Order: sequence, then C-alpha cells, then structure tokens
Amino acid sequence: MRDQDEAQEKRTSRRAFLRAGLATGGAVLGGGALAAPQAAGNPKNQPPHVADWSRTLGDGVAVRAYGKPSKHEANVIRRDVQWLTAARESSVSFTPIHELDGIITPNGVCFERHHAGIAEIAPADYRLIVHGLVDKPLVFTLDDLKRMPRVNRAYFCECAANSGMEWRGAQLNGAQYTHGMVHCVMYTGVPLRVLLQEAGLKPNAKWLLLEGGDAAAMTRSLPLQKALDDALVAYRMNGEMLYPENGYPARIVLPGWEANMWVKWLRRIEVGDQPWHQREETSKYTDLLENGKARRFTYVMDAKSVITGPSPQAPLNHKSGFTVLSGLAWSGRGKIARVDVSLDGGRNWRTARLDGPVWDKALTRFYYEFDWDGRELLLQSRAMDESGYVQPTKNALRKIRGVNSIYHNNGIQTWHVHKSGEVENVEVS
Repeated sequence: MRDQDEAQEKRTSRRAFLRAGLATGGAVLGGGALAAPQAAGNPKNQPPHVADWSRTLGDGVAVRAYGKPSKHEANVIRRDVQWLTAARESSVSFTPIHELDGIITPNGVCFERHHAGIAEIAPADYRLIVHGLVDKPLVFTLDDLKRMPRVNRAYFCECAANSGMEWRGAQLNGAQYTHGMVHCVMYTGVPLRVLLQEAGLKPNAKWLLLEGGDAAAMTRSLPLQKALDDALVAYRMNGEMLYPENGYPARIVLPGWEANMWVKWLRRIEVGDQPWHQREETSKYTDLLENGKARRFTYVMDAKSVITGPSPQAPLNHKSGFTVLSGLAWSGRGKIARVDVSLDGGRNWRTARLDGPVWDKALTRFYYEFDWDGRELLLQSRAMDESGYVQPTKNALRKIRGVNSIYHNNGIQTWHVHKSGEVENVEVS
C-alpha cells in the first residue's frame, strides 16, 4: 500500500509540475517537453531573437586541446578552510558535492588531503618496493605495473574526518564543507594480491606497511586479509592517469575503508607479522571516546547519506511547486539497499528513488520528488546498506561515542528549508 501511495504521489507531483509550469509562464512545446520560465539575462539573446553566439564562429579544436568546464560553471570548484589546519601543505579541500549529479566525481574537483603537500614524481623515477616477509623482494617500475593484469572499479574514497566538525553541533556550513571530503571515481590498476603473489608470502605474513613518497612518508598498517581481497595499486582515475594531488603516479585503493589508509605516491610495501603502530594509527586517526579511551583500527566507513540539493549552498529558487530532492549515499560494507528521506525532521519517512548504477562501495545517487507547498521543511536522509546497517541519528551516535572524536561521524544530517527557499544547517532533538 505504501508503494502505491508513493507512486500516486509522484504521478500527482508530475501533473502539478506541468500545471505550475503553464501558470508561471513556462510553455509546453509541440513535443510535449516543458520549457522552464526564462531566467534573468540579456533579452537580446533570448527567443525570438537570434543570439550573439549564433552569429559568429566559435573556437576551433586546436584552441581547447584539453577540455574545461564552461566559464559559467567557474564556481564548481574545490574549496578549503584556511583556519582548519596550520598550513596549506597539511590541509584539506572539499568536493563541491552540491554542484554535482550522478555518482562519478570529475577528477578536477576530487577532494584533497595532504600531510606534507603534493609530491611531484617523474614517472621514469618511480619505484615501488615490496619486501619483508616475502620469498623474493621486488622492485616495480610504473611500466611494470602497467604490464600486469589490470581491473577497473568505481569506489568512493572518504576521509575519516568527513563531517568531523559536526560532532559537537551543527556548524554554519553547507554540504561541501560538512560532507565534501568524499569522491567516487573509476580506478584502473593492479590487484595488490597480484604483486604479493609475485613476491611470494612467508607463512607468518599477516600485515603490510604501506609507505607514501611524500615528505611526510605517510605510513599505515594494513591487514593482509584486506590486501588479498579487493585492494588495488591504482594508476588511473576516470581513464586518466592519477592527478598529482591524488597520488600520481600510483596509490593504494582500499574500498570502503577510511581514506587515510589509501596511501598516495606509494613507494614501499613491507610485509610483516604484526601492525607497526605508526603515528597515523596511534596519536592520529583513532576515535577518542568519552571515557578517555580510544578506538583503534576503525577502518570501515559506515553507511552514510546527505541531501546535496536543496542544501545551504544550493537553496531553492522557487517558492512552491514541483521539487526534486537529490542526494548521495554510500557504505563501506557493500551496496546501498535503500535511502529514506524525511521532510519533517524524522517524524515521517518516505522511500527515495535510487537512480543510476548501485555499485559495491561506491556513491549511490538518490532522488525524491514532491510538491512543496511553501512551508518550512526539515530535510533528512537515512541510508541502509545490504548488510542491514541503518544510518544513525547524531544523538544516537553521541550516546555511544561522546563528542571527543573528529572521525567517523556518519550521523543523519538535517537541513532547514525556510519559506524563502534559503537553507540552513541545523539539528533536531
């Protein structure tokens, strides 16, 4: 019955959309498509006039040898928060998730997190060493990696500190800053198990040490089980070679696990029998609890979602009528099974529509269409994954974890939509 009610609501919404379009100045064309009301601009370039760009020749192919977005989309960029860290070399930038659709993040706006700035490595100088508890230590060049069996997989990559500023309460930030330390790209690379098989593992091998080639020599301990499962040594993203800020020429990809583990500029893999307890897994990237103890080795990123539009950086530009709510969901435990949305702060929930591919450990796009009557809204989304895990409220998370941590905050986000269409980051009790 609920599914029938929702289907009827969507049909009603679409009919209302068409009626509203006619009433507000839109025109239904001969093919049945709806033309939106004209936005502000230069009237001389709008029908029935012939626009300026139709009167002159445009740039030829040689002028734009590498494509770039339209100049009218110049605001779709990564942004950082200068006061967040001590220096730009050890800082973060945020993906403009409120400006994107679908599930694949363009290479040029994937969030960045650096601990010593971007390492600029010449591919001819690149070497990857595999040693330790192996039968034969090996050194791989980039060409060696490219000659090995390769796979293509789309995965999300999320910083453990994503949404970390929200632990103690809602901040005056939009989706880009609260949830923008995440991206999803199609990686091309070699399964890590292939390299380990080439080297041969000793019987007592249980852990790997991953080391990066940046000035911080980023190092993390990796359980062998994950290395033999779905880990990749990747050198391409969305078909291109990795961008320098994303680890060119090669990085580790650990599907579903926190991004700090995804060591960039990968230069060394040491095989051992126990974890190394490096800085980034002792004093950093642990979850300090209310009792003073800390959770360690919290690798998996639990199910999470966020409504990207409307949101504080993407307010509604209409006063009422047909409205499309859009968002992203993801889980480090597998595929997203369902996303529910609420218009009233969690009192009532409605099932959203998952659109596009629903892949394992990748971003999933969801939509919910409804008729907005112009009243205030408290928008929320709640993700569920195929393991049965349900995204918790922030208060439920705080009861277990306290507010001392800055990592692994996957609590439900609330946006307050005002009658004006403006949107604010809030919390509800």
